[in-house]
Amino acid sequence: MTIEDMLEEARSRIDRIYAFQLTEALARGAVVVDIRPQAQRQREGTLPGALAIERNVLEWRLDPASSARLAMAVDHDVEWVIVCSEGYTSSLAAASLQQLGLRNATDLVGGYRAIKAAGLVGALVATAHCTRELTTVAAH
Repeated sequence: MTIEDMLEEARSRIDRIYAFQLTEALARGAVVVDIRPQAQRQREGTLPGALAIERNVLEWRLDPASSARLAMAVDHDVEWVIVCSEGYTSSLAAASLQQLGLRNATDLVGGYRAIKAAGLVGALVATAHCTRELTTVAAH
């Protein structure tokens, strides 16, 4: 198996979304998770309103059964939208979350770059549940 095979297999298991679908996902209550490393976020730009959870701890933070989970990882029905730089690592990450039973985990085609190109970098900040959840996370 090659990485391309692995990526194709991962993507066959998730319903990916596009940048133009992001506001609709947010309206449903989706939580956007930016898995880019801090250095990459600093270089490319941040995604205000998204949870910044680096890839190496993602499963521990979002699995409702994990002792290291975030307070908002309440059950397997949370809609997590995983974002990386270009939409490759996020596909693998979303598939991994689905293996944990997080059936609504997905990723964004094109990643942060697609969000930026669509002019949606600030879209999350205007969403009440993102602001509320980020306040909760900051308090921990």
